[in-house]
Amino acid sequence: MAQGFKLVLRPSKPGEKDSEKKFYAVSKTNGTSSMKTLCKLISARSTVSSADVKAVLDNLNFVLDMELQEGRIVRLGDFGSFRISVSSDGVTDKKDFNSSMLRPPRIIFTPGGELKDTKKTLEYSRISQDGTTAEAGGSDSDSPSEI
Repeated sequence: MAQGFKLVLRPSKPGEKDSEKKFYAVSKTNGTSSMKTLCKLISARSTVSSADVKAVLDNLNFVLDMELQEGRIVRLGDFGSFRISVSSDGVTDKKDFNSSMLRPPRIIFTPGGELKDTKKTLEYSRISQDGTTAEAGGSDSDSPSEI
């Protein structure tokens, strides 16, 4: 199935009052998958029960949190890795910096090999305002879509 997207009208330069408005593509999701659903799907592909899968995922979440708080990069093999990213406003002199300038931390996920391949081979389908598919296309298409 293709990744759906819709076109939204937004200012080309956010924050500038009279900025020209242009259409931009944004992802259109197709529902959600709950933890319960994921556990059932994983269980169906293995010899472990859905409860066992949930226990492992719950513990992964707990341990991931602990390791990230220790400042470690957490590598999960072919799945990918997680790390904390910190940023701040800039100062010209080190003496002028204080911790109140830190922005809230972010958790960065870097996908592993198979998920990177998914990004390369993903196909798209434009969703019209009435919710139907307007057009389809692959990720390697060079021609822009008509509105």
